[in-house]
Amino acid sequence: MNPRWQALLLALRDPAAMAGFDAATWDRVVPMAFWTGVLGRLAAEARRIGIDTEIPPPVWRHLQAMLAVSDEQSRAVRHELRHLSDALAELPGPVLLLKGAAYAAAGLPPAPGRVFGDIDLLVPRDQIEEAEAALMLGGWISEARTAYDQRYYRQWMHEIPPMVHIRRRSVVDLHHAILPPTARIKTPPGPILAAAQPVPGWPRFHMPCAEDLLLHSATHMFHEGEWARGLRDLVDIDALWAAGGFDDAGRAPQLWERARILGLDRPLSAAAALRSRLLGRSAVDARAHPGTAADRLAVRAMAHAMTASYKAGASRASGAAAGVLYLRGHWLRMPWWMLTRHLATKARMRQEQRKQEQAPQPRTP
Repeated sequence: MNPRWQALLLALRDPAAMAGFDAATWDRVVPMAFWTGVLGRLAAEARRIGIDTEIPPPVWRHLQAMLAVSDEQSRAVRHELRHLSDALAELPGPVLLLKGAAYAAAGLPPAPGRVFGDIDLLVPRDQIEEAEAALMLGGWISEARTAYDQRYYRQWMHEIPPMVHIRRRSVVDLHHAILPPTARIKTPPGPILAAAQPVPGWPRFHMPCAEDLLLHSATHMFHEGEWARGLRDLVDIDALWAAGGFDDAGRAPQLWERARILGLDRPLSAAAALRSRLLGRSAVDARAHPGTAADRLAVRAMAHAMTASYKAGASRASGAAAGVLYLRGHWLRMPWWMLTRHLATKARMRQEQRKQEQAPQPRTP
C-alpha cells in the first residue's frame, strides 16, 4: 500500500487518531476518503466518539455534508422499502435485504455514514418471475436495453437485469443467489434463505444471519471487478466482523464453519487477510490467511486496487492491479469460453453504439 494512504488507514483503524490530524494530513485524507467511499464513515465515527469538535471546522463541514447525504439516503431507502413491502406483499417466500439495504433497515454498524445506490433483494429461485411481475406492477421496469443483456442476466447470472422505478428512479437488483451459477465457487442459496432472520420493524423482509451477512460482503469483494468502492467494502466487513463477535475465540469457529458449509472459505480468508493487512486486525483463527499462491497474490493486488479510484494517490501498481482484478472478477464468474464471447460481444456492441452516435443526424425540415 502506498505510504500516502497510511493516515486514512489509521483513521479507519483508530478513529480517535483523527483528533490529532493537522491541516496537511486532512488535505490528503479528505479526497482519498471521498473517492474510496469512506468519508461518511469517518464522519460517523467522529460523531460517535465525540471528537467532531476537535476536527478543524472547514474539514468538519465536508464530513458533516457527507453525513447529511447519508442520512437523507437512509430516509429515502426506508421510503422505498415501504413501497417494496407493498409491491411484494403477496410473494409467498422470504424476501431478503442484502448489503446496504439490510444495514440501513436494521440499523447495523456499517450503516452510519454509508452511501449506496441500489436496493439488493434475494428471493427463492422458483419465485423470481413472480417477484419480477409484482415489481413491474409496482412501477419498476427492466434497465436492460438489449436482447443480449436480457439473455446474459437471465441465463448466466444470479440476478435478473436491474429494475428502475419509472417515477422515483430507485433501482432494485433482484437476486436468486449470491453468485452466478457459472461461477467457480458454488454457493447454494438454500442455507442462506433458511437461516435468514426477520428485520426488526419490517415484517415483509428478512436479512441474512450475522455470519451470512459478513460472508456475502466478503464474497462480493472477492469476486469484484470494479474496485472504486473496495475499501468501503472492507470497512463494512470489518464492522460486521466486530459486531458479530467473530474476533472472539469462541465465536470465530462458527464463522469459519459457516464459510465451509457455503463453500466460501476462500473469500473469507481473503477478507481476513486484507483486514489484517490494511486495518491491523489480528485474526484469532489460523485459517484466516489464503493458502494458495494465487489467493495470496490476489490479496496483494486487492490491497493495491483499493486505492486506484483516487487517481492523485494511485500508483502504477494500483492501476495495474485494478486492471488484473477486473479480468479476474469476470474469470471467477464464468468459464473462459463464455468470458471470451461475452467480452467480445460487449466490445462489438460498444463499437456499434459509437458509430451510431457519430453518424450524421438527418436534418429536420
